[in-house]
Amino acid sequence: MKEGLHLLKGPILKILFSCALAPMTAMAQDVKCFVLCPPEVKIEPTFTWENLFSRPRIAETDAQGNTVVKKSEPERVFETVLALDVPTSIPSIGFVFEAIVKPLVKEASPELETELNLHWLKSEDTKGWVGSHFDIVDKYSPGGRPNNSDGYTHKLNFELDTAVHFLQWTKKPWIKDIEIEGSLDYVASGLARAGDEFGNRTYLDNASGWSFSLVFVFPLAPLNTK
Repeated sequence: MKEGLHLLKGPILKILFSCALAPMTAMAQDVKCFVLCPPEVKIEPTFTWENLFSRPRIAETDAQGNTVVKKSEPERVFETVLALDVPTSIPSIGFVFEAIVKPLVKEASPELETELNLHWLKSEDTKGWVGSHFDIVDKYSPGGRPNNSDGYTHKLNFELDTAVHFLQWTKKPWIKDIEIEGSLDYVASGLARAGDEFGNRTYLDNASGWSFSLVFVFPLAPLNTK
């Protein structure tokens, strides 16, 4: 795990460095870009509900050899996401780089995500009110299988995100760009499978890859002053 944290330092510092430089790109918002356009930095307080749709059974054996089978409970987790949103000149395509921490979870390790966004509903088509995109995500987080539970692994993740600019009616700079976003996620690889053993606990079913997140999006830089 320490090795994984060491590997994370570089990417996280790069994101924070980008955050510091982002205001310098504010004047470049109207400048045409070749492929990658000026990035936007956002902070996203997030509430995530895990173990949706299926609750895997887990067998736990005590020191006397007694085994109890329980279903895992749905979990709600608070996360803080620092996102670097990179639009492109390619229609309906964008990239997002995220650093994610769970400040209320003891000894929780940070995660990184690299997203390819496929915009199927652009906010421009709804007069700025609603936008939605399908994401293909490389999730880099603590390992979820017995052979890699002490390190970090890459996982394939799919997301369907829909954002509402609920303050669009104010027409106020910055305020109208605040979003509420719903995100349905499915982690397709790297999670515990039926038969995996973690000490005295054995998964009898595959871990649930489904989760839903309620995301509050606050732009940091560059700020839209129009």
